[in-house]
Amino acid sequence: MNVSFEQLKSMVVFAQVVEQGNLTAAAKHIGLSRAVVSYHLKKLESQLGVKLLNRSTRSLSLTQAGNEYYQSCRIIAEQAALANQQMENLKHEPEGLLKITCPVNVGLQMVVPALNEFRRLYPKIELDVMLTDEVVNIMQEGIDLAIRGAPLVDSSLQASKLSTLATCLCGAPDYFKKRGRPTTPTDLEQHDWVIYKLTSGAIKLSKGSRSYSVAVKGTISTNNAAARTAFIEGGHGLGRIPVYDAWPKIQAGTLETILDDYQLSNIDIYGVFPPGSASSKKLRLLIDYLKEYFIRVDRQALQNNLLLANKGAYS
Repeated sequence: MNVSFEQLKSMVVFAQVVEQGNLTAAAKHIGLSRAVVSYHLKKLESQLGVKLLNRSTRSLSLTQAGNEYYQSCRIIAEQAALANQQMENLKHEPEGLLKITCPVNVGLQMVVPALNEFRRLYPKIELDVMLTDEVVNIMQEGIDLAIRGAPLVDSSLQASKLSTLATCLCGAPDYFKKRGRPTTPTDLEQHDWVIYKLTSGAIKLSKGSRSYSVAVKGTISTNNAAARTAFIEGGHGLGRIPVYDAWPKIQAGTLETILDDYQLSNIDIYGVFPPGSASSKKLRLLIDYLKEYFIRVDRQALQNNLLLANKGAYS
């Protein structure tokens, strides 16, 4: 099946509708009228012979076919944007060293993949990346940017919010066979937990106008997010895990989620840097790039949540 230039345009429009969340926002983002955006979507569905989106007056969601097609459309749009960015870099290519620190798990799963792409865009920028779950003294270590999952404590530093990560409650199938599956927030207090020492000892949930705070306890605790997830997979207790981390394991069947109809608090990710560093072109480029990259990760996590919600569970 040959792809016309007009269909390529429709594919990019479709990707923008998914990423912006609705037709109006997509139309504004790409400089088209809402009617033209709607035309492209209808024409694309007609050409493909499948329904890509479930539409209502208030919201839209991807069909299974739409989600699979979006992945290809997203790559096409990203490659086009990357080509334009590379041409811009040829005109004014930044260079120099950036020292970065971030937690181990989020570093390996999100930051390092982002830096891989960043280096392809800016090959003259050198990177010194320190992965540690300890809070590094930025000023003493000469760090340009620290990725942290909490707001600033030291007011002498500056921060820029990079992303908000969705979370879910998980346990291993073997654990649920032995201990049963919690169905209400109060049930959670009767279960073992793998304690992540860098967060508080309570799990906060909400449903409608009601909020719950559940004190958790367990015989295993760790300051490392990857170790926490491994212990949960091992059947040693429940845990709250970022969706980006849990999703591959849910697909593999080593983790299952619980209380999917309750909302959990998200994790805000910040880029923290020394005062005055915002004037550094290479640091501004990195911060802006990480924000854009995390938006893509966030939207993919949202699509994962929508798919799981349509199934009624994360398993």
